[in-house]
Amino acid sequence: MSFNLLLQAAGPSSSQGFMMTIMPFVLIIIIFYFFIIRPQNKKQKDTEKMISALKKGDKVVTIGGIHGVISSTKEKTIIVKVDDTTKLELNRSAISNVVSGKEPVAKADKKVKASEKKDESPVSDEVSSTTDTDTEKK
Repeated sequence: MSFNLLLQAAGPSSSQGFMMTIMPFVLIIIIFYFFIIRPQNKKQKDTEKMISALKKGDKVVTIGGIHGVISSTKEKTIIVKVDDTTKLELNRSAISNVVSGKEPVAKADKKVKASEKKDESPVSDEVSSTTDTDTEKK
C-alpha cells in the first residue's frame, strides 16, 4: 500500500521534470526559426521576385560581378549586353541585383526610407560637385 502512495506522489514530479528537460530544446527551435529560417525565406522570396521582374533595359550585376544591360529576355535565360559588341546569355538565377544609377535598388530604397524618417534633404550633389572641382584644380 505504501508503495502505491510513493508511485502516485512521484507521478506529477516526473512529468514536470520531463517538461523542464524539453523546454530548452523548444526555445532553441523557436530562436532558430525567428533568427535564421524566417529571414532566409524572406530573402529568397525577394530574390525570386526580383528575378521574375527582370525586363529589357534593366542594368544588372551578375553573381560573378559582370555589369551590363539586359537586351532581351527568355523564359529561363536573359541576354546581357556587356559592351557594344559583346552579349552574354545567362541564366536568370545568375543575376545578383538590379542596379539603378550607381547603387543597387534594394539599398537605394532603404536609404530613401531612412531619409524620409529623418525628414532631411540629401546634399550629395553639392558635395560631389565641390569634390570634383577640387581634384580638377590639382
